[in-house]
Amino acid sequence: MNLATTAKNSNNALHTEGDSTPTQSSRRSFFQSVAGATGVAATTLASASGAALALSAGSAQAASETPIVASEHWAIKKVGSQDIKLFILNKKLSNYKKVPMMGTILFVHGSSMAGSPVFDLQVPGKPEYSTMDYFAKLGYDTWCLDHEGYGRSSKSRDISYDISTGADDLEAVSRYIVQKTGEPKLMLYGVSSGALRAALFTERYPERVSRIVLDAFVWTGEGSPTLANRRKKIDEWKSSNRRPLDHAMVQSIFTRDHPGTADQDVVDAFAKAILKLDSSLPTGTYIDMSINLPVCTPEKLTVPTMILRGEFDGIAAFDDVVKYFSKLPHPDKRIVVMPGIAHASLQEKNVKIVLHALESFFSQPPTIYKG
Repeated sequence: MNLATTAKNSNNALHTEGDSTPTQSSRRSFFQSVAGATGVAATTLASASGAALALSAGSAQAASETPIVASEHWAIKKVGSQDIKLFILNKKLSNYKKVPMMGTILFVHGSSMAGSPVFDLQVPGKPEYSTMDYFAKLGYDTWCLDHEGYGRSSKSRDISYDISTGADDLEAVSRYIVQKTGEPKLMLYGVSSGALRAALFTERYPERVSRIVLDAFVWTGEGSPTLANRRKKIDEWKSSNRRPLDHAMVQSIFTRDHPGTADQDVVDAFAKAILKLDSSLPTGTYIDMSINLPVCTPEKLTVPTMILRGEFDGIAAFDDVVKYFSKLPHPDKRIVVMPGIAHASLQEKNVKIVLHALESFFSQPPTIYKG
């Protein structure tokens, strides 16, 4: 698709993000040109649900120049008599106590890596690949976790860590963040199996979520060539709770659907960050996505929702996603088809299209007229 539109508020809308979309630099130039002298005033656009806050021009300029602080946290998930430790990373502006915040975002990773390599990837000269830094500079309080079985979180249980287990993780982590911040509702972004975890969690706890983004999402798996290939190895996945991880496996994420969507230096940095935390990965989400779909029920997802689908994504088949989208009950919903993007949108060349779509959705003003 070559239609280029900005992703504004629309009910039951299908959008394609194209090259004519305004760039972040142009928006920032506009903000700076009208910035107030104080640089601290803010305009609140949030409804009672806390769905979105918008910084004034002066605040946006000040935020872009304010250092970001990072902190590490641990949430406890109770499983019987066991305390399962879940690692959480938080990044926000250093002066967060003095300025209004845009909202709180929880980022949810997929099957083949822990959280920080996806959402806080540091690539020299390419700051756009840290999604957390990008949104922290806009004034958001950003969080990501390592699911049980990944990264710095507990790996002690001899299980495959399926999608439902990941939704349980989000219950514990969201509860911790709500208690820590006092923010009653979070904005969620999940990618690939992380989108499935995030959707399932939100079905169970809609009162904790103001808005949700499902990127590289799959519903039934119908029409997915990548999942068809995985089913051929289902006996291998089911024979062990973990699968091996190496640089070649990470590289394959960027070559299996459409080679050329990502720069090699970004892929190498991504692989290095992933392998620093893990040498093997759970098989549970691979098994679920291969033979146990659907695991989510669209009629139960009752919050504002955006679905992101890369043009070349071999998992998120277009017709499958559209059928899911058509059954979502909330009128505030949209699909964004992202040109030139495959499955790992936040590590690809067109990452700024993803960031633009997210920024638009997360900062959307409240609905005034509801019919």
